Amino acid sequence: MEEEPNLMKKKKKEAKAKEKELKKKKALEKAIKLQEQQACASTSKTSKKKNVRLWDDEDENAKDPGTPFGEKKRMASQMTTGYYPKAVEKSWYEWWEKMGFFSAESNSSKPPFVIVLPPPNVTGTLHIGHALTAAIEDTIIRWRRMSGYNAMWLPGMDHAGIATQVVVEKKLMSEKKITRHDIGRDAFVAEVWNWKLKHGSTILQQLRRLGASLDWSRECFTMDEKRSSAVAEAFVRLHKQGLLYRDNRIVNWDCGLLTAISDIEVDYIDIRERTLLRVPGYENPVEFGVLTSFAYPMEEELGEIVVATTRVETILGDTAIAVHPNDERYRHLHGKHAIHPFNGRRIPIICDEILVDPAFGTGAVKITPAHDPNDFNVGKRHNLEFINIFTDEGKINQEGGEFAGMPRFQAREAVTEALKKKGLFKEATNNEMRLGICSRSKDVVEPKIKPQWYVKCSGMGKQALDAAVDSENRKLEIIPRQYTAEWERWLENIRDWCISRQLWWGHRVPAWYVVYESDKAEDFGVLDDRWVVARNEEEARAQASGRYEGNFQLIQDPDVLDTWFSSALFPLSVLGWPEDTEDLKAFYPTSLLETGHDILFFWVARMVMLGMTLGGDVPFTKVYLHPMIRDAHGRKMSKSLGNVIDPLDVINGVELEGLQKKLLEGNLDAKEVAVSEEGLKKDFPKGIMECGADALRFALVSYTAQHDKINLDIKRVEGYKNWCNKLWNVVRFSLSILGNDYVPPSTVNPDVFPFSCQWILSVLNKAISKTVLSLESYELSDAATAVHAWWQYQLCDVFVEAIKPYFSGNDPKFASERGCAQDTLWLCLDNGLRLLHPFMPFVTEELWQRLPSSGDHKRETSIMICEYPSIIECWTNEKVESEMNLTESIVQSLRSLAKESHERRSAIVICRTISDWKIICSHQREIETLAHLSSLTVMNEEDGFPTPTESDGYVMSTVNKNILVFLNVPRVKADPETIREKMERLTLEREKLWLMINSPGYKEKTNEKIQQANTDKLQSLDGEIMSLERDGNNLLGD
Repeated sequence: MEEEPNLMKKKKKEAKAKEKELKKKKALEKAIKLQEQQACASTSKTSKKKNVRLWDDEDENAKDPGTPFGEKKRMASQMTTGYYPKAVEKSWYEWWEKMGFFSAESNSSKPPFVIVLPPPNVTGTLHIGHALTAAIEDTIIRWRRMSGYNAMWLPGMDHAGIATQVVVEKKLMSEKKITRHDIGRDAFVAEVWNWKLKHGSTILQQLRRLGASLDWSRECFTMDEKRSSAVAEAFVRLHKQGLLYRDNRIVNWDCGLLTAISDIEVDYIDIRERTLLRVPGYENPVEFGVLTSFAYPMEEELGEIVVATTRVETILGDTAIAVHPNDERYRHLHGKHAIHPFNGRRIPIICDEILVDPAFGTGAVKITPAHDPNDFNVGKRHNLEFINIFTDEGKINQEGGEFAGMPRFQAREAVTEALKKKGLFKEATNNEMRLGICSRSKDVVEPKIKPQWYVKCSGMGKQALDAAVDSENRKLEIIPRQYTAEWERWLENIRDWCISRQLWWGHRVPAWYVVYESDKAEDFGVLDDRWVVARNEEEARAQASGRYEGNFQLIQDPDVLDTWFSSALFPLSVLGWPEDTEDLKAFYPTSLLETGHDILFFWVARMVMLGMTLGGDVPFTKVYLHPMIRDAHGRKMSKSLGNVIDPLDVINGVELEGLQKKLLEGNLDAKEVAVSEEGLKKDFPKGIMECGADALRFALVSYTAQHDKINLDIKRVEGYKNWCNKLWNVVRFSLSILGNDYVPPSTVNPDVFPFSCQWILSVLNKAISKTVLSLESYELSDAATAVHAWWQYQLCDVFVEAIKPYFSGNDPKFASERGCAQDTLWLCLDNGLRLLHPFMPFVTEELWQRLPSSGDHKRETSIMICEYPSIIECWTNEKVESEMNLTESIVQSLRSLAKESHERRSAIVICRTISDWKIICSHQREIETLAHLSSLTVMNEEDGFPTPTESDGYVMSTVNKNILVFLNVPRVKADPETIREKMERLTLEREKLWLMINSPGYKEKTNEKIQQANTDKLQSLDGEIMSLERDGNNLLGD
């Protein structure tokens, strides 16, 4: 029983050895051949110039005349011989917008379908992430619009608090050498508004270039009057409901920007060991990745207790040392005190089993409640003192004693030296850590206790969680489903949301503090019961008058609200909330939220929380999360790597020099520029080809099958640009077949059509079905593939080729077929362009406008307001499709045998069943046409195999177990060595396949289709080997 497996192993080993030897031999032959080619190339005196079609070479009659802005495009009577994106995409958008095709009506009887565009930052210019968002959302909205929906895609722009303030501050410094503090708050805010008016709409204009069919009549800005009113209203309502409060807690503090920042604005660096990093404001690099151990002396002569920290300067704010209650080493110290080495403060030894791990380090942990999130919680649990040791600028304050006034990282060095002098320093060791860096300023984030406004999130978070996971009452679907788990993880562990920001640009916090003349300036905001929350100062004064006595002033909170707060309200505010507008009644909740998965919590979850609390329902019923874009090598796009791709460069094309020039315009240092230039030379040695918006859109949508991240290769975009050229030319050819006088039919009866016409309509039905089903399930890549495959592999490669004989000459016997083929071709172009339009709006509009219109009914003005194709039952013909599948298999086998030859040759098909024989005989003309044959003979197996003649021979291929094909080829004397090599290769291939088929568990582990394909392949190899053995020296060599 054991011999058979051993024999199989032996055979596998021998097969691998043979395969290795053959590979070596082929590699050597390839190398020799390459050397010969290179030698020929170097000695050649002339080189053939690549034939590139240029716009200047086109016939002047094929070039479009000029079109006045906003008018329907004026097209030339002729079509150019090639596809030129810049020419094709010109003028259409302005006309669409002027005609109002993008607008939705709140009183429409059509069902609504609404998408809110994630508002891009006012500072932004179009990047590839925006292009992906626009491509996906415009595809969906155009499809829904064509499918009979009252489709509305809402545009807006985000004021981007920190980003915008930083941009304008840099502008002031570079142009006037002043800071915002030099001109004051009001003047600075005015400067920002001026900047916004000049530069703020750049990205929205760029979205137009992508073809984004946004309802511009409803465009808004998160700081316009209506949206600002909505923000104040939301703040007041949440406060009244007890969902918004003020508290003193740890925040992410940026010492350079002088504000708290959100978690999403913190980037983390993983540090493995001692590392020196550049920090803004410090001349010398700062040391990180070091764990410093030092001792606290104990009272009562109890010795010392050793603790360790990566931020030794925070010793100045220590108010306790924690140990585990069950750690025997420290049991004698419970309730005792250590003495602070610099100020003599008594430091209690506390027991905390939540924070302390006895097995980590010394098992004793220093507690700095005002400067560490975990220590903050310990401080709350044990009612510790909270001592803030840093100024807002990151210097040691008066609590630091002898270290006061030192920048925090200089203090780190000074404290370490002081500990050494006192004999308390123990050691400094390498330590793995994560260092938080502000994504805006690149400064090291400092955990710091600050009084801020917070949104209470537990109850709202539970609502948002249930909306997506409650199977009995699910209100929200997240696509792809895998992100539902992340939704649960975030919302089950949600913390209250800090919404205060210490900026000047943004929505001012609608809260006023009651100040009496006797109050000290430093006590501003300290007493919670002095705060008055109101929509405006007049309302605040009315409230304060009823609550407070005596003479007082009202001073508004100088802070602004987190940008994410206004963004979280956007689906409500963009529709006019808190007013009960017609838009709000007609379009809320919206239908879909499409965005990147990286802001699922920071934006999506918060929209759901506030939408349900303030709007009474989820703000959208579906969330579609797209992947993050990386470069072709899978790297995150970064200016310092030189791999950032500007969508407009892809659309318009750019030389390498142009890409390099952009690098120099950035803020990179000389070393980063050098690295970036190398990256550009490697990835784009000839720059980027002009691809057009359609090709870029189609490529991006096609990439969405990669759910987590997209490795964007520009060559793929260039490939779709070339495909647009194929599309252009097949329509151009088709129009020449239809002729100027052709009038499309109002109805057709496919039953009387030729075989190829019946087939193309049937597979068009399948393509329509697959596309619509894929769009409905948000499998956009599958939808794009279905449309592309039908155009490329069925219409262009098969149908158009199959009908060409009807039109070569004016043969009267094909008169009926010509008419049927024309009608079918028109139906295919009309339906196919409408099917493709949401993905590629520009080229489809241009081509559709050139189609002859039906005489029986008035045609729509534009393809974008036509009906989206739907299945026509009478077109479906499974029998015809099955027969064409067999026909195509035969054609493919014959083409493979012909290799690259374009010479027409005769062929023979041998059938083993009468049913196959009948099908092939009935489609003999299609096979001859598609396989480029001079003639085709169909035979039964009993008729025998074809016999080579003195001048001609045959090569054979197995189509399936019942069909063999033979292609007639000129007879040449075969080289015995070539025959032997081919026999070796085929025998080895057969042996490997046989071993796989007969391996244990093959039938159980392999699906039936693959099993059948392998069986057919084995039979094909058997046939080829038999042919070699039978024909011997009569075989045509490789």
